[in-house]
Amino acid sequence: MSLERNILKRFYLVTGGMLLLSGCIVFKLTQIQFVEGEHYRALAASNSTKNDTIAANRGNIYANDGSLLATSVPKYDIRFDSKTVGSEDFTQLMPDLAQALSNKLGKTPSYYQRRLQKARSEGNRYLLLARGLSYSDYNEVRKMPLLNKGPYRGGLIVEQKTVREHPLGKIAERLVGNERSGAPGRYDIGLEGAYDLYLRGNDGHRLKQKIAKGQWKPVSDENELEPQDGFDVFTTIDINIQDIAHHALLKQLEYYEAEHGTVVVMDVASGAIKAVANLGRTSKGTYYEKLNYAVGESHEPGSTFKVIALAAALEDRVIDTATIVDTRLGSKAFYGRMITDTKGHGKISAAKALEVSSNIGLASLIDDAYESNPDQFLNFLEQWGLDTPLGLPITGEGLPEIPRPGDDKWSKNALPSMAYGYNLRLTPLQILTFYNAIANDGVMVKPQFVERIVSNNKEIARFPSEVINPKILSDQNLGALRTILRNIVLRGTGKSLSSEYFSMAGKTGTARTEYWMADWSENRRYISSFAGYFPADQPKYSCIVVIHKPSTKKGYYGADVTGPVFKRIAQKIYTDSPLRDTIVLGPEMTPQLADQVSSPSLIHEEASGVPDVTGWPAMDALAVLENLGLKVMLKGEGKVVDQSLTKGSPIVQGDLIIITLS
Repeated sequence: MSLERNILKRFYLVTGGMLLLSGCIVFKLTQIQFVEGEHYRALAASNSTKNDTIAANRGNIYANDGSLLATSVPKYDIRFDSKTVGSEDFTQLMPDLAQALSNKLGKTPSYYQRRLQKARSEGNRYLLLARGLSYSDYNEVRKMPLLNKGPYRGGLIVEQKTVREHPLGKIAERLVGNERSGAPGRYDIGLEGAYDLYLRGNDGHRLKQKIAKGQWKPVSDENELEPQDGFDVFTTIDINIQDIAHHALLKQLEYYEAEHGTVVVMDVASGAIKAVANLGRTSKGTYYEKLNYAVGESHEPGSTFKVIALAAALEDRVIDTATIVDTRLGSKAFYGRMITDTKGHGKISAAKALEVSSNIGLASLIDDAYESNPDQFLNFLEQWGLDTPLGLPITGEGLPEIPRPGDDKWSKNALPSMAYGYNLRLTPLQILTFYNAIANDGVMVKPQFVERIVSNNKEIARFPSEVINPKILSDQNLGALRTILRNIVLRGTGKSLSSEYFSMAGKTGTARTEYWMADWSENRRYISSFAGYFPADQPKYSCIVVIHKPSTKKGYYGADVTGPVFKRIAQKIYTDSPLRDTIVLGPEMTPQLADQVSSPSLIHEEASGVPDVTGWPAMDALAVLENLGLKVMLKGEGKVVDQSLTKGSPIVQGDLIIITLS
């Protein structure tokens, strides 16, 4: 009996323990289901699904004629989910898919068969088949055997992304701007950064499901939010002038083996920037759009500042253009420091001092007038806004530096040095803004890069010209300065640039740079510049050219290095647009311009059918074809190697012509 009782007792204990354990399990399950269920369900969902951002298409950036400078292009990655495909479909259609992939992408059919079979055996749900396809290529791939059955039966996974492309290549790339390196979708520089709020749009989102470690597959989601694309930005850039400026600068940089250079062309009346070229040298001696020197690099301007110094003295009435100044034999000491000219000019007028670019002449005129009260001179620079940035929308504008009495950089020599462009710093665009005001009857306008913002052909915003100073000088002094600037080209330091066929006005500049370095006497470095406008009598465009550190073995004076770039730009703007409203030139111009015009036959050519543009630079072909009313699509970079419409074909307004470049 005692044995039976012990067995029964143990049975009750075991049964009770099991009932207690069962109760605890039921309690915990109930707690999880009704008390903590939401937490665990949310945790499970977060680990298996996520809301993925769908990036909005970035708005386009256009030249003023509608030519694309930057655009967002969709690219597609194609992946394969091997587990969703039925065995029969995989066995029957996989070889055909491998063959189709081979025909399209280039590798052998056996290569793709091995990859697909391996993915099937390993249960790979995210096999990469193709990356970065265009829309047309993507359409071809998704129609291939097996993949054409879609995501659930065919295992097709499509991932779309957008990339930023510049259809016109590297021209104006630094002005337009691009993504920050290593930070996709981040735009800080150029017009991309300045107008990012307009361009970027609003992102959407889409539900994705986790199918493997680090791999996510898009799934249908009724709550998917479509992205809103960004607005389009229409700039003031003229692609024809931009191309002219780019190649004129490049030619001179290559010949003079210079370190870097910049060109800006501005519409006189409105301040609209028509071209900005910024080229820096690589270690291999080639040039590319390295930095935005026009906007961001302040430096001692040298002799181009003499115009500003003389303007202040004329407006202050401390001198007039006939005031005589003694430049001696080419050297004069100022407070223990010698200032020199390339040669002596003796006693000459203030106007002549500027024509021959006499350092001694300008230093003497300004120092004699303002030695006892330099602030009187500096107040004119402040009144003209030269001591503050222009306030451009583009980030990185260089800061002007104009010292005043009491500053660390001020000394007795500061004033005479400033008179001929030293002991102060300005950017090329800040200098050009003043010259443009001289050309614009004294009205100083702010440089303008963008005309309007557009969305779906509807204008969202327009940016009119902005006047900085309504009248920088009296009409009398404006007339005097314009006469001197014209004479500089006719008989002064810029006389080698004079042309009987078109008129220019401007000032040469040659400034020492890095002269404080110990090795300067053995390795002299200069900044060559030319600033002015054209035509001289009724100015349409102003322009500045600055080239840093040309080879002194070949030349370094502004008239030799930068003046020819200015002349080439003016010359080609006059003559290289035969289908636009330009000045009519006589036949005697043709021989002189033959080496300046990319396509000389265009100078007097009349349109009679589609022209043959093979061998032309992209910009020349684009300008001519669009002026004929054709819609142009460019493929590649470089010169034209093929065109979709044959030479002589009838011109139908709005027809598409595809230009292949290489």
